[in-house]
Amino acid sequence: MDKNKLKRLRAAYGEGKADESSNERFNQVAKAAFGELGNRAQPYAGVPTLLDAPYQVSLDDLDIALIGVPTDLGVTNRPGARFGPRALRAIERIGLYNHALDVLPSEHHRIADIGDVSFRSRYHLEMVMDDIEAYFGQVREADVRTLAAGGDHSITYPILRALGSDAPVGLIHIDAHCDTMGEMDCTKFHHGGPFRYAVLDGVLDPDRCVQIGIRGPSEYLWEFSYDAGMTVIHAEDVDRMGIEAVIAKAREVVGNGATYVSLDVDGIDPAFTPGTGTPEVGGLTPREVQAILRGCQGVNVIGGDVVEVAPEYDPGSVTAQVGAQMLFEILCLMV
Repeated sequence: MDKNKLKRLRAAYGEGKADESSNERFNQVAKAAFGELGNRAQPYAGVPTLLDAPYQVSLDDLDIALIGVPTDLGVTNRPGARFGPRALRAIERIGLYNHALDVLPSEHHRIADIGDVSFRSRYHLEMVMDDIEAYFGQVREADVRTLAAGGDHSITYPILRALGSDAPVGLIHIDAHCDTMGEMDCTKFHHGGPFRYAVLDGVLDPDRCVQIGIRGPSEYLWEFSYDAGMTVIHAEDVDRMGIEAVIAKAREVVGNGATYVSLDVDGIDPAFTPGTGTPEVGGLTPREVQAILRGCQGVNVIGGDVVEVAPEYDPGSVTAQVGAQMLFEILCLMV
């Protein structure tokens, strides 16, 4: 071993602390992580919140509100996504710095977990949809952006109604399913149709929608996506095109306008996310999804959600771990 090199390393790092670096950017990150006392928070202690953000009841001085939406009245297969927000809150050590994007969300933004949407009824699906729309509408009126943890995918419809009420938004949608089917079992408020009705209500622009990772036996249900002009990229297309081309297409489709990001964990292969209501083999890997989201840096992301985490089917909390990471990736796009 080079003795001069060893001497230099001992001099530079022998007495060094974890929160000290010759890299000024890393010093900024370390200051946020360690605080003034030089101690990182214990990830296994305290009250759990989404992405370990501070808990705050009010919207005062907030830029981005993290919100739980604990309902799964819209599922068509396995229930349990109502416990998704709680499972995501229990995941530690997500964030606080994204090295790939060089983003420290808390650096210039006030971010807090403001709790869950409260529902007047746990049984009445239509009433639940109204409650979600009203809640997100109030947050929007306070000029606070939203990042939601579901819940099943039906929650995205009332969120889009609230966020797109003045002008329709675009959509980056990662999922196994297009979720543009029609009324089923006497209701349109199910997790298989939020984007059809968001388009029909004029709050979602289909020409600025890209749906990525689509696969499985339900292709016959997605006619609306094609007829409305949505861009559908099947899981097989991702292999054929390559990630860089998928990113380029997504950016081309959504353009510079306001864009919502919605990620259903069943868009990821059940080898990585088994804890979900409608798993489909042959999906994307977490790293592919991270690459796609990170490739959308600079897109005008005004809100987002991660949905369909059902912890009952999630051995080892692997789905919740992946879901929380994707929540953080979307947060990084928002800042």
